[in-house]
Parts: sequence; C-alpha cells; structure tokens
Amino acid sequence: MLRIIVHRDDVLNSRFAISPLFELDNILRRLSGLSPARLPAEWSARLRPVFRRLRATTRLDAVLALQTRRYGAAFIAPPPASLAQTIEADIAAVRATPLELARAEIAKCLGDAPPPGDEALAILRDPAVVEIVAETLEVVWHDLLGADWPAVRAVCERDVIHRAGSLTRGGWTAALAGLHRRVSWRDGRIDVTHRADQDIDLGGRGLLLVPSVFVWPQVAVYTDPPWPHALIYPARGTVALLEPDEAPPPAALAALLGRSRARLLSSLASPASTTQLAASLRLAPGAVGDHLSVLRRAGLVNRARAGRSVLYHRTPLGDALTSTPED
Repeated sequence: MLRIIVHRDDVLNSRFAISPLFELDNILRRLSGLSPARLPAEWSARLRPVFRRLRATTRLDAVLALQTRRYGAAFIAPPPASLAQTIEADIAAVRATPLELARAEIAKCLGDAPPPGDEALAILRDPAVVEIVAETLEVVWHDLLGADWPAVRAVCERDVIHRAGSLTRGGWTAALAGLHRRVSWRDGRIDVTHRADQDIDLGGRGLLLVPSVFVWPQVAVYTDPPWPHALIYPARGTVALLEPDEAPPPAALAALLGRSRARLLSSLASPASTTQLAASLRLAPGAVGDHLSVLRRAGLVNRARAGRSVLYHRTPLGDALTSTPED
C-alpha cells in the first residue's frame, strides 16, 4: 500500500497536467505485451503493423528495454509541466535528463528483466543514450500516436474539467471519488493499493494529477526522486474513445433533432470538445462543428474554453430535453 500523506497546502499546490509521452509509454506497453490490457480490435489493426515496422527500422527495441512489468524508466516519460504540454516539450525534457540519472534508471530496468538483444544493450551503454532515446521517441510518437493525439488530448482535458471542479468544491474526497478502485481518501492521506509498502509525504509540494487514456484500466504512481510525485489515472471517457458506443439515441429525440444532433446532445452529459465528440461518435469534425452550431443557436448547448480546447456542454434546456422519457 502506498500512503500519500497530504497537508493543507497540498490542495493549493496540486495541479493537473497532460503528457503525450505518458500516452506513448502506455500504448507501447500494450503493444509489447507488458500490459495486461489489450488494444481494442480497431486500434490494434491500425497500430500493430506500424509498431512492427518501427521495431525493424528504428532503435525502438532499446526504448522497450526500458520498460518492465514492475518498473519503467521515468526519463523516457518524465512528468509533464502543465495542461499545455506538447510532444516538443516532452522530448526536450527527455533530452535534458542528466546522464547519471539515465544510467541509474537503465541499470534498474536491466536488473528487473531478461537482458535485451546485443544491439539494444549496446545503445543503452552508449554515452549518447539519452539523445538516441529522445530521437527514437520523437519518430515513434509521430508515426504511432501523433494522428490520434488530438482525440486523446480532448478526453484528458475533459477529465481535468471534471476533476478540477471537484477538487475546488469538495477537496480530495470529491476529487478522488470514482477515480480508480485502487485509490481512496482516508484520514488525511491518499491510499493507493500497490505492491510497494511506502509512506510518501507531499510536504506541501502538492501532487501532480495526470489523466491518461492508455493507462486504463490500471493506475500508476511516480514516487522516485528527483521526479515530482505524480498519480496517473484513467481519464473519464476513455472507453468511449477506444470503444465508441453505437447505441442509437432516443427515437423521439432523433425525430425532433435528427439522428446525428440527437447523438451529440445525448453524449454531452459532461463537457467535450469537437475533436473528442468526433472521435467517440465516429463523425467528421466539420460535421460535428456544424451540428454543435445549430444546437447552440437553439439554446441546447453552450461552450467554454478549457486550456487548449473549447468544450461544449448541455444547457439546462438540453438536459431537460435529453431526460424526457420515451413513451
């Protein structure tokens, strides 16, 4: 059990952030078989051929050697700085890793798993290992996940809007409610069911909270110095992105608004961006934007900016319309 000791200032100093490399790290775990979770069929069909090509044409095997079932080198997915984190900022953070720190994390990985192949091992022993890993991650990111990042980011931003509001209104009890079955709030501390038995005192520095699509259905914690303490948890809406719901909207609502607008309105039980709605409902972003404009003019939805995204939400009139029971 990890026991994260929280002080009064920790609520003020905690923050949310989003990381492209966290997502890449976790999707690589799925594709390599290190994660017990598997990709949905549609994602697997698209990404596995790319993954195989990258293993053959880049130094990806050296990066994969930095992941084990029980541990992963933090410098290949360093905790992000903000909600506006970009892949460029992530890669720059990797490049800034001191060689001594990288060496220590590499040694821990190599001691926790069977040795990699000779080529990967040579890369991990190379004095330029940090730069080689950064270059490889940059290529792998763009080929494997870059095209899907806007939809993934939108899901994470949508989660932050929900969690940040809960933390502000109700403190840790509200923010952690339903976050993950392994995470709970108890007597001034956050308990995380974990193989390690450890007390972690935030000491007023706060906790970095990072929603993630591909960590689902697990939860991860950064505890080792010099990295900030971070809790990575499944973002709300992950299932809707990975396995879109094809259930039809209520017939009466569809007859009134049209099927696509009815599906959009029904999907806005919590705020979402155009990109997230397009991904989850498998509609063209342009069409989603047009439908949202109509719904907004009708007073059924409204919008507000959140970080890099514009999120749409139902108005009270929209809520009333979607909650009307079928005859």
